[in-house]
Amino acid sequence: MRKIEHIGIAVKDLDVSNALFEKLFGAPAYKAEEVASEGVTTSFFMNGPNKIELLAATNPDSTIAKFIEKKGEGIHHIAFDVEDIVSEIARLQKEGFVVLNETPKKGADNKLVAFLHPKSTNGVLIELCQEIPQ
Repeated sequence: MRKIEHIGIAVKDLDVSNALFEKLFGAPAYKAEEVASEGVTTSFFMNGPNKIELLAATNPDSTIAKFIEKKGEGIHHIAFDVEDIVSEIARLQKEGFVVLNETPKKGADNKLVAFLHPKSTNGVLIELCQEIPQ
């Protein structure tokens, strides 16, 4: 894991939250996109070298909708940049972590992603991210 890639925040209303974070950072989101496979719409903000991802559910069965229903709005996950996601998944499995996606999938912001179950990471959902080559 090379660095924190972003922090994901679950929100009820993306428009309201975008306005809030625009005021907070003094700049608008640099990117917004829907990830239909996950049932979310996302927007990304930069603050210096740090990236924040806001995630809003697009359907009531999505992971984000269930998270908000159970825990409310707030930090959903911490994502780490990795050079080789397949190797990192294998390494972490050998170390005893519970991997939710043994095969990486396409995520937002041109990334391949995989998640580690919070039960194996002190209650924190961890996302592994690898840039998809262009």
